[in-house]
Amino acid sequence: MTAAVEETAESSSVSPQRAATGRATSRRYDLAVLATCVAGAFYLTWELWVDPNHRVVLHNRGDQSLFEWLLTYAAHSVTHLDNPFWTTLLNAPIGVNLAVNTSMVVVGGLLSPITLTLGAPVAFLVVLTLNLILTPYAWYHVLSRHVTRTRAAAVLGALFCGFAPGMVSHANAHLNFTGQFLVPFIVLVVLRLGQRRRPVRDGLALGVLVVLEFSIGAEMLFFVALGLALFVALWAWTRREQARAAAPNFLRGLGIAAAVSVVLLGYPLYMQFAGPQRYHGIGFDQRIHSENLASYATFPYLSLARLAGLSHNLAPNFTEQTTFFGPVLLILVVAVVAVLWRRPVVRAMAITGLILAVLALGPRLHVWSWSTPVPLPYAALAQLPIFDSALPARIDLTLIPIIGFLLAFALDRALLLPARRRNAWLAGVVVALLPIVPLSIPAAQRDPVPNFFTDGTWRQYVHAGQTLVPVPPPSDLLPNGQRWQTATDFGFAIPAGFFLGPGGPDGRSRIGPVPRPTYDLLTTVALTGADIQVTDLDRLHARQDLAYWHAKLIVLSAPGPGDKWAANAGKLRTTATELFGPPQRVDDVWLWRVA
Repeated sequence: MTAAVEETAESSSVSPQRAATGRATSRRYDLAVLATCVAGAFYLTWELWVDPNHRVVLHNRGDQSLFEWLLTYAAHSVTHLDNPFWTTLLNAPIGVNLAVNTSMVVVGGLLSPITLTLGAPVAFLVVLTLNLILTPYAWYHVLSRHVTRTRAAAVLGALFCGFAPGMVSHANAHLNFTGQFLVPFIVLVVLRLGQRRRPVRDGLALGVLVVLEFSIGAEMLFFVALGLALFVALWAWTRREQARAAAPNFLRGLGIAAAVSVVLLGYPLYMQFAGPQRYHGIGFDQRIHSENLASYATFPYLSLARLAGLSHNLAPNFTEQTTFFGPVLLILVVAVVAVLWRRPVVRAMAITGLILAVLALGPRLHVWSWSTPVPLPYAALAQLPIFDSALPARIDLTLIPIIGFLLAFALDRALLLPARRRNAWLAGVVVALLPIVPLSIPAAQRDPVPNFFTDGTWRQYVHAGQTLVPVPPPSDLLPNGQRWQTATDFGFAIPAGFFLGPGGPDGRSRIGPVPRPTYDLLTTVALTGADIQVTDLDRLHARQDLAYWHAKLIVLSAPGPGDKWAANAGKLRTTATELFGPPQRVDDVWLWRVA
């Protein structure tokens, strides 16, 4: 498959013009690109860097708190030699299977010195910023050394791959999807498996890369594998003789990579598919988390186009705007494909991208606000293993590098054209990309963890191995309880929490535990402010639930201004008092001791 890489530059040799720049010039160029990536990453995250401990991603507080918890637990598992794929510190007493969640084992372990010294919010921001630096630079490294004739083309393709609307959208707290810095090397090794005469070495390298990428985001790894499988199959179909010659080494290397992956991922794969608290099929509605056909030609929220009133929110939230390329860029990509269609690698990429784009539309076609009855190919895949645990819209994350490669190919060719035609093409690129130049990630103030926890007062009331019940119960919408726990380095267990586990509809997963009566009651009051008359039956359920959780302490703090339950804090305290009796004020929290 090396020929597929070599074709992208139409020659495996370095051009004389590029060779003449010299090693020192190349190094300066690389440093300049790295500086650009650093500047872009800090530009996107500066609102968080202003005060990492007291700022939070505006549109995705829950996911940020979840990743802070995961990073802290990864560090905790290193220092306490705990199982990184299983814990009863969350969802006590049943526990949580972290292998079916985004466990961040390797990244969290490497960042443990930062997490343990500077805290989870700083560690989260360091990972997010590094993701946004390393991902475009990794694409630049691969493009400039193995794909393009010119560094300018590599820069254009890499910056698009790293800062496309989908990447910026997922930068709203999704560390697993922004951390794609290993993907370029996975792509490179796969495409070189067939031709190089060292399938063992390449297979071992691919296996290690797969394991590391799995630890960052298994869902992203699945999408990359899907895209690569389609591309390799299509390229092989167009170049049958080369494919037959390359097949033995390719399959040998792939087999070695699979063996390495199975050995190193044996336990996490066991936990994912056969371990306790596993699930089969994601609980999110795949019809909702599918691409809207119109979204491909619209502009995202975090773009210059929004300042001109041209953006549309056709995704379930601001974090899932995976495409939103805009109409001019789509026209440009079609034109590039038409001009370069004779090249087999372009044909394979274009058809792969089209297939992925159709799959990302999900099981039913949505156009603007119209939910049509038209079935789509994903409907036939939705119940298959792995596909049933994926969100279709995210498949288009693999469409981003395809477009990035096509833009790089086109610039390589355009730079060889006469000045007038070259300038016309460059103007088209500017018109296509300028509207989707990203805006920085919005941040909001977040109240600090109560002094009761940061000062260590909690140790007088609850100890390691015992359960503290936060009010309101922690969830994706009410994440404060998990923040309290991470601030104490897991000094106690908590019930419920933000995680994926079994118990959803039709045997699929759900966010958080199967709710118990007290969990339901307190959550309803916190989120809706409902006037609930607490009955003796509610009090009986509360006693039963506290016994089930092995609770030793119940804690309620004042909400921050951005908390979803801030307007209902008074009603929540009243309801908790009617359930548990009068609270005791200690430091800056109210608490109830459980006999």
